[in-house]
Amino acid sequence: MMKSLNKYLQKQGQRYHDDVFDVNFNSDIIVVIPCYDEPDIINTLESIRRCDRPESVNLSVIVIINSAVKTDIDVVNRNTKTYQEVSSYSKKIDERSFIVRAAKLEGLPNKHAGVGLARKIGMDLAVEHFYKTENYRGIIVSLDADCEVSDNFITTVYNTFRSDGNLNATIHNFHHRVESSQSNIEFAVRQYESYLHYYSECLKSTGFPYYYHTIGSAFAVSANAYVRVGGMGRQQGGEDFYFLQKVFQLGGVKLLKETFVYPLARFSERVPFGTGPAIQKILDEPDGVLKVYSRQSFKELKRFFDMKEFFFKKDEEIITLKVAELHPVLIDFLNEIDYLKLLKDCNENCATLNSFVKRFFHNFNAFRIVKYLNYVHPEPFKLEKITMITDKIESTV
Repeated sequence: MMKSLNKYLQKQGQRYHDDVFDVNFNSDIIVVIPCYDEPDIINTLESIRRCDRPESVNLSVIVIINSAVKTDIDVVNRNTKTYQEVSSYSKKIDERSFIVRAAKLEGLPNKHAGVGLARKIGMDLAVEHFYKTENYRGIIVSLDADCEVSDNFITTVYNTFRSDGNLNATIHNFHHRVESSQSNIEFAVRQYESYLHYYSECLKSTGFPYYYHTIGSAFAVSANAYVRVGGMGRQQGGEDFYFLQKVFQLGGVKLLKETFVYPLARFSERVPFGTGPAIQKILDEPDGVLKVYSRQSFKELKRFFDMKEFFFKKDEEIITLKVAELHPVLIDFLNEIDYLKLLKDCNENCATLNSFVKRFFHNFNAFRIVKYLNYVHPEPFKLEKITMITDKIESTV
């Protein structure tokens, strides 16, 4: 297993930072936090420090303070101040089992600079540390610099991994904090949270196995799983989605419903999607109510997914006759993505039904589901308004 960590490290290209961890500190958990122009990172570090922690477990936090070649000088200066604050905080900590380290990376290439690259750098450093300490099951926790965490956060994540040797990842629950008393922002972010749960529930209802939400501040992976999927991508947004889709296909994923991260709800122009853009989109609606994909669109997709076992080792003529039973717009979409070619790939590369089903969802994956949903909305399926009633999600036209 250690060879896989070493092989991954050898494959990596440009090295942006040397190891920041103490040679004699064998971490069991490493929390990785990208940090760009974040004024309140100490609050996040204190939230982690206050967590309940199992005895004899070493916890490390690495803060990746980053900027690009063309980053405004004022941001660079604020980053320098943040680095000094984190370094000072690190020296003040007097705990044998808890350390905080910061890496300041300036002038990263504009083409790649952003949260994805920062997260990757931190996680790669974590892998290097686990390799040096011969801990291929070391736990890498992904968090953001504006988060607080529940008291049980570290204990639950650690115990969950240690109780299941086949576990590759945990997905954590979330509840956004609202910085001000602005009721419109509060209402918008609660709708966004409801949508994330709604979308996950709808995916699950179709039979899609990788239905978990994909939030960069709300997951953990083993070092072994991290390298098996090729590590974190350098996307300047959505890196969490792309990375976790690969992890989900490994299996061994558990949702920790009682383990929370509390990100700060705020506007942001740093990435094209996520909480900030979603809040703005909701506020731009005339009635301030979020519109979501219809339940009917998921029901139609479920009909196709329910046919998957039937497609195993069938010829194209029989498959085409079966697919003709589906909704016309879904048939149009399937033809557009050349579904027969995708099913042929499944049949030609799978000897058993189990392997066929796994490859089926590799081909008909989360990316294609999103394409399908956008293809069928707003015609023939209408977007629906989402409402929240005592934490229960309901859709109404």
